[in-house]
Amino acid sequence: MELKTLKIDHQDIFYPPGGVLLWIIIILELVTFGLGIGGLVYYGKLEPELFHKSRLLLNAPLGMLNTIVLLVSGYFMANTVSKLRLGELSASKFSLAFTMFGGLIFVVLKSWEYLEKLSSDIEMTDNMFFTFYWLLSGFHLAHVLIGLVILMVIWFNLKNKNEATVVSDVESGAAFWHMCDLIWLLLFPSLYLVF
Repeated sequence: MELKTLKIDHQDIFYPPGGVLLWIIIILELVTFGLGIGGLVYYGKLEPELFHKSRLLLNAPLGMLNTIVLLVSGYFMANTVSKLRLGELSASKFSLAFTMFGGLIFVVLKSWEYLEKLSSDIEMTDNMFFTFYWLLSGFHLAHVLIGLVILMVIWFNLKNKNEATVVSDVESGAAFWHMCDLIWLLLFPSLYLVF
């Protein structure tokens, strides 16, 4: 059975990869996180010493490792799309599996970091910094988990050579996954480095 692909003219601004609705969602998510980071910076300027002391309680090396993990998984996601466009289904599935593996590593490392905080009795209600930390990083983690579900559906469709799976489906998953990467690239310095 041959995998069918949908030919789409991506030069048309009215039909970006994944469709307009997906990009509206991505833009709204970026705005939401941007407002959250703006709030973090605003309150950080009001209480710089508190935010600095609180930031020092975060595990910056673990945050940096998570950044590297997401960037590498983002590379494999881009490779997934590229290989599928070339008709290399096996290579595409292989890259997608590595993308999901990177996402799972991110979830495990973030969970470990959360357990560190909880075992040190650091909670969301401790101060404004930790309110922002738990809300922003937790909301991001939820997006990564949603992204993993999307990628698993795509992987099973590719594995089963589902004719309904087209390049645009994989591009949609890639757009969502790269949104998660971008959000983390904004969150990591905002939470772990700035204050």
